[in-house]
Amino acid sequence: MNKIKVGLFGFGKTGRMVAEEIMKESNIDFIWIVRRSKIHNNKYASRLLGYEFDTTPIFSTDQINELFFKKYPVDIIIDFSGISGYKTYVEAPHLGIKIISAISKLDRESIHTLKEYSKESAVLYSPNITIGVNFLLVASQVLQSIAPHADIEIVEEHFRDKHGTSGTALKIADTLGLETNKHVNSIRVGGIVGKHEVIFGLPNQTIRLVHESINRRAFGQGAIFAAKWIVDKPAGFYSMESIISYMFKQNIPVY
Repeated sequence: MNKIKVGLFGFGKTGRMVAEEIMKESNIDFIWIVRRSKIHNNKYASRLLGYEFDTTPIFSTDQINELFFKKYPVDIIIDFSGISGYKTYVEAPHLGIKIISAISKLDRESIHTLKEYSKESAVLYSPNITIGVNFLLVASQVLQSIAPHADIEIVEEHFRDKHGTSGTALKIADTLGLETNKHVNSIRVGGIVGKHEVIFGLPNQTIRLVHESINRRAFGQGAIFAAKWIVDKPAGFYSMESIISYMFKQNIPVY
């Protein structure tokens, strides 16, 4: 099997951890990283991540033009940049480059644009690309279908400086048909990477489904899983939730 050629958008706190996971993956050829800042232009990510060899050059977004993706071709773009990052790789789908967008909070217009991209190439969008949180999402839907009259509350916990409700909690609420302002409870303390709990209240008993990301590397592992899945898929719009749901129904192991 040929190695999957991957380019990464984003090299912040999460992007750096994702890069570390991709760098370790033997089935991936890590071609480049693009970030907004120019601070690491012409440097190699491998060196910044502690390796003693030169690979994966870093570019800034202002270096990206319509020729970039032809000069540095990849099979898949993994996006951990920001809410406007998708505008930078508008030329990629025309070349058949597949997209994995792991941005937490994209508005309707942005998601619409990704769906337009998906007419030419495979696009996977997930506000939380960790495998575990998508297990949680699928399991919550199954439980809701079994106990449709249960009271349901969502609790999301994150680090102190995170603003607003998490994109994952919003996704869970939307999927379960819950009003965000009534059923989502946010906690901000310390350095919690991310914890989501869906509580089902039944007469005389309570069921709690919990997922916690211990380390941001979980996002990298989810992105690698998604890349291996989408690499041979036709044009279309996909989600981690749909992948996990399909594998659950077919009794296909994820790990």
